[in-house]
Amino acid sequence: MISARILILVGVPIIWVLGGPGCGKGTQCAKIVEKYGFVHLSSGDLLREEVASGSPKGQELAAIMKEGKLVSNDDVLGLLEKAIRERLNGAKGFLIDGYPREKDQGVAFEKKIAPADLVLFFDCADATLVSRVMARAAASTEKRADDNEETIKTRIATFRSNTNAILSQYTDKTLTINAERGVDEIFNDVTCALDCLIQKKATVVASA
Repeated sequence: MISARILILVGVPIIWVLGGPGCGKGTQCAKIVEKYGFVHLSSGDLLREEVASGSPKGQELAAIMKEGKLVSNDDVLGLLEKAIRERLNGAKGFLIDGYPREKDQGVAFEKKIAPADLVLFFDCADATLVSRVMARAAASTEKRADDNEETIKTRIATFRSNTNAILSQYTDKTLTINAERGVDEIFNDVTCALDCLIQKKATVVASA
C-alpha cells in the first residue's frame, strides 16, 4: 500500500474533482491534464478497464455488476490505489474524478491512500444540469434508458444529497467554482487554484 507520507514527500498534489452530471468537469479535467500533465483517474473508467482486462478481479467485478449489485468501496479503493501506485513515478499530480461519491468514501480514501489537497466542486443549477444532459443525450447516437428528464432529476437529487455531506466535511480544502460560465472562464479559476496549490506543495517539499 502507498503511504500518505510517500505522496507528500514527492510533492504530488491529490485533487478530488466533483460535480453533477453535465457540469463540465470532464472538459476541465482534460484541460488540466493538457496544461499541468496531471494523471486523470476516474473510478468508473478503472472499473471498466479492469473488467475488460479479463483478470480474475475483473471477472469478479463483472459478475457483481451483471447481477445489478454495487461494487464495494474496498474494491474501488483498491483499483484507485493500484492506479496511483503504477503511475506514481514521474507523476505531477492526480485528479480523482467523480470520487468520493459519499462521505464515508472520502474518509476511507484519506485513511488508506493519502489526504486530498484540494476538492474542486463544479457547481451548476439543477435546471442547467438537466438541460445539458438532455441536450447531450439528444445529440448522441447511443440512446440510454435512463436518459429521460425524471431519471436525470433523480440522479441529480441523489448527487446533491451525497455531495453536500462530502463538502461539509472538507470545507477547509473545497473550492466551489461557478460552472454556469464559459469553459475558458471556468478554467481561469481552476488554474489560479492549481498554481497556488503547486507552489504550496513545492514549498512544503523544499522545507522538509
